[in-house]
Amino acid sequence: MNNSVQLIPIAQLALVFLPVAVVVLLLYRWSLGVGTTLYAMARMLVQLLLVGYALTYIFETRHAGLVMLVLAVMLIAASWIALRPLPGDRRKRYTRALGSMALGGGLTLALVSQGVLALDPWFEPRYMVPLGGMIFSNAMNTVSLAAERFEAETANQAPYEQARRTALQTALIPLINSLFAVGLVALPGMMTGQILSGVSPLIAVRYQIMVMCMTFGSAGIAAVCYLMLVKPRG
Repeated sequence: MNNSVQLIPIAQLALVFLPVAVVVLLLYRWSLGVGTTLYAMARMLVQLLLVGYALTYIFETRHAGLVMLVLAVMLIAASWIALRPLPGDRRKRYTRALGSMALGGGLTLALVSQGVLALDPWFEPRYMVPLGGMIFSNAMNTVSLAAERFEAETANQAPYEQARRTALQTALIPLINSLFAVGLVALPGMMTGQILSGVSPLIAVRYQIMVMCMTFGSAGIAAVCYLMLVKPRG
């Protein structure tokens, strides 16, 4: 297989923004407001450009402390963003989201990096940083869905147990859908990237199984922990 990755010229990369422009135009025409979408797209571009330069340095580091610092920043930011859909002051719920994602994501990352992959050194940045990113981002989305649905259910006077059950079921829908669809409807990003880089599909499949299990497990544990921590006292 060809082991080289095709370089995308900037002019051709710009073409991928055409469907984005279509969505933005439709949002504008339907009077839904485009400010948040445009801000999110601009922020995505800036963040990815910056992280591209940063990762070039981080991947070459031999300092475990720097890798742990990067993972901590990911976790702190993800915990804050997870609560974005909720009304009111996010700071009151932040420690619960942070603790939940640290438990679910941190334990899963340790299991995968030290048990499944047996990294040497244990903090190998080329594995720890991308895997941590996948774990924390999925936990972020799942906690966000669970928290938003739980708030909606409790606002409708639903009992805690019923609100918790509905919130968790709703939060897991995207993850369960991805389990059904992987390989049949979609080839996930990590597997696609490996195949494009020339890795055997059979090897890429093993990595993708690992990724699907770790994202489902870490996100599910984080959501359950959050829902348990928000149980009313008394």
